[in-house]
Amino acid sequence: LITGESGTGKEIAARQIHLKSPRSERHFVAINCSAIPENLLESELFGHKKGAFTGATNDKEGLFLIAHGGTLFLDEIGEMPKTLQVKLLRALQEREVTPVGATASIRVDVRIIAATNRDILSAVEKGEFRKDLYYRINVVELKMPPLREHAVDIPSLAQHFVQKYAIELGRAVKGINFEALKKLTFYAWPGNVRELENVIERAIILNKEAEWIALSDLPSGFQNLGEEANNPYNLDDAIRTVSRTFIANALEAAGGDKKKAAGLLGMGLSSLYRKLEELGISSSREPGSQ
Repeated sequence: LITGESGTGKEIAARQIHLKSPRSERHFVAINCSAIPENLLESELFGHKKGAFTGATNDKEGLFLIAHGGTLFLDEIGEMPKTLQVKLLRALQEREVTPVGATASIRVDVRIIAATNRDILSAVEKGEFRKDLYYRINVVELKMPPLREHAVDIPSLAQHFVQKYAIELGRAVKGINFEALKKLTFYAWPGNVRELENVIERAIILNKEAEWIALSDLPSGFQNLGEEANNPYNLDDAIRTVSRTFIANALEAAGGDKKKAAGLLGMGLSSLYRKLEELGISSSREPGSQ
């Protein structure tokens, strides 16, 4: 079960789980449970037999069968109608599905990854989501944090999107100037990574000649964002921003091992912990990083 606000990258996480698993050679099938009418969702998931209902002119394989041997991603599972939750629970427990209009069940081997941006436990307490289904899908929960809680990643994420859209749009943009980058870092990003991607794509569309995205390329709401971000020549701010980016990249390269990250950065472990605290980066000690 992957939880998190809209735009935090839940489907990207699900695809990475699939790609790094023994099932990677088989299908990854995704469905948004809130985007399909209730009367069609059962047929989409489990399939149907010809003549099962008006319009069923042929047999149809459901997504469970299409994903056989692979992964089925149930996005926004918190919006699934309760009547269908019962049938989904049975399919997960018995590992078999019954197409609409069929009398025999079909065995399936599918990994299920579900995602929701709702407080699903609260929905369970309110009776809006079945408790037994919640416990069935919540074997391992992954929480995708909102972007505002890991602002240290904004520079590297923004640069990734610059490179992506510079290629797609045929632009010579190399990166983002410091003034614009500071504004991006101070913004709260209610739309999370998806919103950041859209802002960078827009900036590259508007920036037709320059090599660097400037503050003027960002939406108007960024122009007066935070008085503390108004001086692009503040050396302390520049050092702080660069330090956060370098430390975050070193931690990622070291697989989260702070001792290895300290070695990559050319500093002692205690000095790294002081920097983590100074820059507001999580400093929880991990096994093997003493």
